[in-house]
Amino acid sequence: MIEVSHVSRFFGNFSAVNDVSFSIPTGQIVGLLGPNGAGKTTTMRMITGFLSPSDGQILIDGVDISQAPVESKKKIGYMPESAPLYGDMIVEDYLKYIAEIHGEDPSVKVPALCAECGLKEVMGKNISDLSRGNKQRVSLAHALMHDPEILILDEPTSGLDPNQVEDVRNIIREIGKTRTVIVSTHILSEVETICSRAIIISGGKVVADSPIEELKERFGHELSVNITVGGGSFDDISAAIKTVSGVDSVTQSADNNTEIENAISIHVSVNGSAEIRPALCKAITEKGYDLYEVSMQRNSLEDVFHALTTANGEEEGK
Repeated sequence: MIEVSHVSRFFGNFSAVNDVSFSIPTGQIVGLLGPNGAGKTTTMRMITGFLSPSDGQILIDGVDISQAPVESKKKIGYMPESAPLYGDMIVEDYLKYIAEIHGEDPSVKVPALCAECGLKEVMGKNISDLSRGNKQRVSLAHALMHDPEILILDEPTSGLDPNQVEDVRNIIREIGKTRTVIVSTHILSEVETICSRAIIISGGKVVADSPIEELKERFGHELSVNITVGGGSFDDISAAIKTVSGVDSVTQSADNNTEIENAISIHVSVNGSAEIRPALCKAITEKGYDLYEVSMQRNSLEDVFHALTTANGEEEGK
């Protein structure tokens, strides 16, 4: 279990992380999200013991990492975005070398990780000759070598093709059944796919920390409807739409992405999960407007991320 309590990190007068607190139990896969420069990597480096907090405390299974750094680090596996692999080594030799560094039996650990991380086909190849996807697998095997209780992954699927992405996601899901896993990524669909919870950091502070479905319901609208309408002004069409029960707000799409002449793309936010489409279509057509398209859209983690990491969203999150 990881417990981060009121942790801050300063570089001179610059506050990279400011009073961050959260805890993650065993068996949970958590997405650590935030825009560039938000403090994600600094937070991960403090959890791994690579950096020391300027203020606050980090506990690994109840033990302060600053008081017992060696014992705490033995429980952590870390896979950085650009893993420092030795390109001139053969994969099998490299993994045996890492096993020996950790005091593990190479004859036991290397075959097990070869199977777990899908490395059978590349064990005899030089690391420099591997695809990025297979290098990521080797990095993951490295991070898992000492059977850590906690696994921290920084952009684990960056640069992979769709098949490789799915393979790595499956590995992470399996690993997460028995370990505490933190995944930092800019691919928000990935977090929705493999994580049960998201921690969003912006400006060095935690602006949201909840199960993903709760985040979607709390920030923004669970459902919305996108429509394309012609034959009237936005104000007039909007007035007709607002007569429908269940409509919360009506906005014109910023890009107005429609190829239909004189048509308007409109975004309708829905209260809760009400089904408004039949009444919406009736309200529009009865006023004589032309209805070209109607599509339902569920609130995504991308919508939540945008809402919480812009200036207005950060204030709302507080």
